[in-house]
Amino acid sequence: MNKSNKTGLNERGETTVATAAPQTKRYDDAFEGQAVENWIKTGKPGTQIAAELGISHPSLKDWKCRYYGDATPQRDDLAAENRALKAELARVREQRDILKKTLGIFTEPSRNATQPSNA
Repeated sequence: MNKSNKTGLNERGETTVATAAPQTKRYDDAFEGQAVENWIKTGKPGTQIAAELGISHPSLKDWKCRYYGDATPQRDDLAAENRALKAELARVREQRDILKKTLGIFTEPSRNATQPSNA
């Protein structure tokens, strides 16, 4: 097909369908910076942030490298979150133990019910 032919006909006069090359989306620097900042501050997975914004995850990673270097997104209060999770785990274990004991009390046959009556 003749590249300069704009009528959609090839050299033999046959109609051709020209397909355009896929165009890449361009985002402004402010959008890219805010997307990366959102990723770092929230601590959400990059794939989730990319899906929410309608962009590809590799693009988001490239932007992070461009604006923040190789810094790994981390929550600011990771130690505080760890303490809170440990406290919650201890509370849930205590509740579990109480429920186990309660279940054991209710499922034990009563002593009166197991003894045969002589009447």
